[in-house]
Amino acid sequence: MTGRTYVARLDGREMRDTDSVFQQFYDGLKLPDYFGWNWDALSDCLRDLKWLPAEHYVLIVEAADEALSGDVAGRQLLFKTLLRAGRRWSSTKRPEGIDLSRLVVVMSCDAASVSGLRAQLRLCWEECSVGADGRW
Repeated sequence: MTGRTYVARLDGREMRDTDSVFQQFYDGLKLPDYFGWNWDALSDCLRDLKWLPAEHYVLIVEAADEALSGDVAGRQLLFKTLLRAGRRWSSTKRPEGIDLSRLVVVMSCDAASVSGLRAQLRLCWEECSVGADGRW
């Protein structure tokens, strides 16, 4: 891999509510001052990243299974936001020979939580992957 890579580590244990989710992203990704502190603003920022100049971005969410543990709908919004951002960057045209998408999202958790996290992510993936016409 060539160029500069920006790595942000976020902690799902610190994402107890939506405000703390936004704070984790604000601090970890050095979001711009115009960040609107809502889901649409987070989505917009993750799809842009122009204020943080790098060729590649790696976003690691540690203890992802603990993020918004008391808010199922909020957790789904978080996961869908991350999946959509990853999909947007994956479909960005890359120069010849570059295989890594510009944004890589890594969701980690302890071994006992892997199957539950995988199931939640799969459900979110299916919900946000299929459009009205049955395609991406």
